Amino acid sequence: MIVKTFSLLPSTFSLPSMTTTILSTTIGRFAPSPTGPLHLGSLVTALGSYLLARQGGGQWLLRIEDLDTPRVIPGVADDMLRTLEILGFQWDGEVLWQSRRGEVYAAALERLLDQGSAYPCGCSRAEIARIATAPHSGDEGPAYPGLCRNGLPSGKIARSVRVRVSDEPICFQDGLLGEICQDLAATGGDFVIKRADGLFAYQLAVVVDDAESGVNQVVRGADLLSSTPRQIHLQRLFGYTEPDYFHLPLVTDPDGTKLSKRDNAVSLAASRDLEREGHLLLFDSLHFLGQNPPLFLRDASCAEILSWAVAHFSLDAVPRMPGPFPLHS
Repeated sequence: MIVKTFSLLPSTFSLPSMTTTILSTTIGRFAPSPTGPLHLGSLVTALGSYLLARQGGGQWLLRIEDLDTPRVIPGVADDMLRTLEILGFQWDGEVLWQSRRGEVYAAALERLLDQGSAYPCGCSRAEIARIATAPHSGDEGPAYPGLCRNGLPSGKIARSVRVRVSDEPICFQDGLLGEICQDLAATGGDFVIKRADGLFAYQLAVVVDDAESGVNQVVRGADLLSSTPRQIHLQRLFGYTEPDYFHLPLVTDPDGTKLSKRDNAVSLAASRDLEREGHLLLFDSLHFLGQNPPLFLRDASCAEILSWAVAHFSLDAVPRMPGPFPLHS
């Protein structure tokens, strides 16, 4: 078992309560952000999540995470949908758009405020950075020192909303990486769930969306591994059942650096001829996931490749470490 620890040492709307719901079907999802064209890393994630959900006879949902509107590029979401269609992916139900769910997130936020699990914060990032004493920081900068935890200090005006964390580590069993533990208080402190610009934060939206959609299997890239404990913390505050998590290895350049979206796009918008090379991209993605597809599949259709992959997908064969994308085409 691989054990990893992240720490600083070296309203009227009724939200679902997933603790009372028994799910008999696997429900997975793919949730790209339309801030750039689909790229090799997101293709690997789409494929891995699709295969793991379908292999268990489950559903595969599609969600467009267009919540961060200033970063959304017009037309990219439609291009993503068309790209996935050409590559043979078939999703269940309607596409969920985060940008259309503000009222749902507002209700979730009010629920946390009402139960005392969240509070308004008047601190800016610059202010937090000036007073931070911790030698390390989390994904969102230095650990929040809790200046507004017991109420807004005199002269401060609420800018954002934060959720309270405890000093008890959050641990979970990742389906690929084993036990993961993170000390939320040490690595980031109380984290933002509504931003100073008025937008709801990713951590809140993804937890609410997964619960409302019945998602019980989350397969995504390892770059989101450190977000998972925060999301589990929110799930526990809401009383949701925690999904099973699987964090796939990241696709890197040959020198080990993470691929950029711009230079590794696999979408129609990037002038890829997917009708001609889409099946090769799927074939190579299977190789990256350690599946060793038979050579005859290089000449098969996207639908045939996906059908073979669903029947033969082996989680044990998936690499645990990042690596370069094996272009056999």
